[in-house]
Formats: sequence, C-alpha cells, structure tokens
Amino acid sequence: MSPTSPKAFPVSWDQFHRDARALAWRLAAAGPFEAIVCITRGGLVPAAIVARELDVRLIESVCIASYHDYKNQGELQILKDIAPSIKAIGDGSGKGVLVVDDLTDTGKTAKMVRDMLPNAHFATVYAKPAGRPMVETFVTEVSQDTWIYFPWDMGLAYQAPIREGSAG
Repeated sequence: MSPTSPKAFPVSWDQFHRDARALAWRLAAAGPFEAIVCITRGGLVPAAIVARELDVRLIESVCIASYHDYKNQGELQILKDIAPSIKAIGDGSGKGVLVVDDLTDTGKTAKMVRDMLPNAHFATVYAKPAGRPMVETFVTEVSQDTWIYFPWDMGLAYQAPIREGSAG
C-alpha cells in the first residue's frame, strides 16, 4: 500500500502516545519481560513508551529495512542483527523478550524477527490483516489498503474531507 492510497490514517503524536500506552496496558498481563527488542525505525518510539510503562531497562534493536523509498515495500535487508546478550536470555529462543514495532503490514518483517526469536512475544501498535497472524498483541487493526501516516513522517497541513477524495 502506497502513500497515495485514498484510505489515509493520519496519527498525531498525542494519539500515538495514547495508543502506545494502551499497548503497554495490554502487555502488562503478558509479561514480565526481561528485555525489549524494537524493530527499527518504526518500533523505536513505541518501544520507549512501553519500556517506561512496564519498567523494562534492557532495550535492544534489530534494524531491518523494507521500505527503501517510503512508497514501495522491497526486499527485506538486515542492517543490524539482535545483540547476542538478548539471544542469551532464557533458553535463547526469545522467551521473556518482547518485540515491539509500530505496525505489522504484510508480516514479512515480523516473520524475519520471529525466525531469530521464535518464542518472543510480538506486539505492534497497529496491525493490518496480512500481518495480524504474526503478532500476539496490538491495539488497532486497519484495513490492508490503508496508509498510516505516522507523526514522525508528517508536518502540519490541510487534510481534505473524506467525501472530497472519494470516487463516484
């Protein structure tokens, strides 16, 4: 789904913070977690909020690029693997580790990380139907053809009413 989609879901900083805190509320019963692995870059902000709310101090990242031009999802590329200290938690399969991302879209990125940490708990703020089976916890599901405009990707601008953008 590209940013030219007629189904736009703009998310403000305030809304994203509320949604990330709601994710933390849902995760509180699923823990405790010894560490958080955020999938960068989108998982950085919700991971910081969830870490604060759940009092998790060990935070690591896995860097995977999938959107190379902000329009089209391409081949997945691991830019930075998960630190060995995270893989050493528990039995090495991810038990006790929380993986956080902003969105699961197709589920390809989550699957790649799940292959690294098969028993970790996967959580995203937003989920689309194709990626939904890859996560245990999320806050809001949006349709597959919706483009989410995250606050770190936006400036203040006029938003046309939905009716003006509809065909027919």
